[in-house]
Amino acid sequence: MSTQVEVAADSGGVEAVRERLRREGALARPLRHVFTLLARQPHSLSELVRICRTPRRTVEELIRLAGEDVEHCPDGYRLRDSVHELYRRHVRLDVPEPTRTDEEVERLLRDFVATGPAPCAALDHVTATPGTALRRAAWLRDNYDLSRAHLLLLGDHDLTSLASCLLVPELRVTVVDLDERILAHIDGIAAEYRLPVHTVHADLRFGLPPALVDGFELVFSDPPYTPEGIGLFTARAAEAMADGNSRLLLAYGFSSRTPALGHKVQQELLRLGMVFENIVSGFNEYHGAEAIGATSALYVCQPTGRAHKSTGERQAIYTHGPQSLESGGEPPGAEFLRAIGDTLGSEVTELRSPGWQRPLRTAGAVPVFDLRADPGPWLLRTLLACNADRAGFLVPNRHPDITSEHAQHSLLRLMGAKYQLCFQRGKPDANHALVVAERSKQGGGVAGYLSHRAHGKIGNIWREALIANSETPLTKREAREHVEALVTDSADLGLRLIDLPRHRLDTLLHTEAGQ
Repeated sequence: MSTQVEVAADSGGVEAVRERLRREGALARPLRHVFTLLARQPHSLSELVRICRTPRRTVEELIRLAGEDVEHCPDGYRLRDSVHELYRRHVRLDVPEPTRTDEEVERLLRDFVATGPAPCAALDHVTATPGTALRRAAWLRDNYDLSRAHLLLLGDHDLTSLASCLLVPELRVTVVDLDERILAHIDGIAAEYRLPVHTVHADLRFGLPPALVDGFELVFSDPPYTPEGIGLFTARAAEAMADGNSRLLLAYGFSSRTPALGHKVQQELLRLGMVFENIVSGFNEYHGAEAIGATSALYVCQPTGRAHKSTGERQAIYTHGPQSLESGGEPPGAEFLRAIGDTLGSEVTELRSPGWQRPLRTAGAVPVFDLRADPGPWLLRTLLACNADRAGFLVPNRHPDITSEHAQHSLLRLMGAKYQLCFQRGKPDANHALVVAERSKQGGGVAGYLSHRAHGKIGNIWREALIANSETPLTKREAREHVEALVTDSADLGLRLIDLPRHRLDTLLHTEAGQ
């Protein structure tokens, strides 16, 4: 059988090739390498397939698209000398020189980790070494086309986002995390080093922010190592991944003493419609995680057409703390509910489940939300989501938002335009506290308008808020331009108020929205 590819004279050359690479997105790197090889010397089809690790039909397609720009000679195929510069410029045959060496990046990462928040055992935090974060970034750089890529990290206690942008400055990164401390730490470093990292707050157990659905070619996560945790993070990743060319990179490890657990997790990944493209053992190293040898593998997963994109809400995914699989929170008894009612001054027959993906509209009896397993961020988010005139929020007595006057003042500052808050510590019992919210009697201005509409897109709601609160008439265009001039990161305008990290929420409500 002939190995020669029939070349179409009117194929469009470099423009057709560039369009093909654009459609391939982050997975275009091996296709781009085909033309890098053809520019150096003649290669046979078999050599191109083997070196670039690309299916033969794809290589043949690329040569056909190039048309007369590729010539066939006795030694194979080669790019014509006359078009080398054109392809170098438009197809980017040359790999750009790194702006920082790997050693420089690892040194910076050590400083970033040392000044960052301590691991939270209740969220299964085990810190990866700076060398691991660098290794992850290098894997992305060496295996994917990152020039126009958008990487999503589901959780980033290990600061892989910063490592990736330091190594590949043209990469855009979005970080989703539950831990407000991590988001603030990443934001601070990204601003100092001018790195294109955008942070978003979410608890993946309750859902993925709508602005992050279907937009990413690459998703990375080092999730809780329970089957439930792996399953939840994988399903959320599938929601975030763009249809077509996308990959999930997942850190996961299990002990050689418990292969059944590893089997169960791998079965869960397969059930969710993922296929293992690569498994690199011993890829991730940790300060801790000694039960699994302080290492885990890198799973490179390709979603199939059967990839599951939703698992609903799930709380028990961790191995420690109040949200662990073993904790199994018990429903409150009648006496406990009666004590809550006595504190609230209203009969309480049930507690409402946590969650803030949708507005919490209530009617009738005063609602009380069960936040006993709150790791910290739930109280603020539930207050933003709730639109009741009066509501109660049951939290641990040592909740970080109520344990000191400073903490209480901080929460009051954030919610003051919407709610007046009363902190009843040690009630209904010594282990819990009840936060009672009463709708503020003041108008609240722009901040109040935003706080009462926490599920709308910030760009739209903020514009409406300015129009509603302006002393002089404002057109929609004028209000939009005013908002765009005030916002620090335009990506925030596509988020909901409820998705903003706490430190940026405070800035928006008091520094910018109040102007």
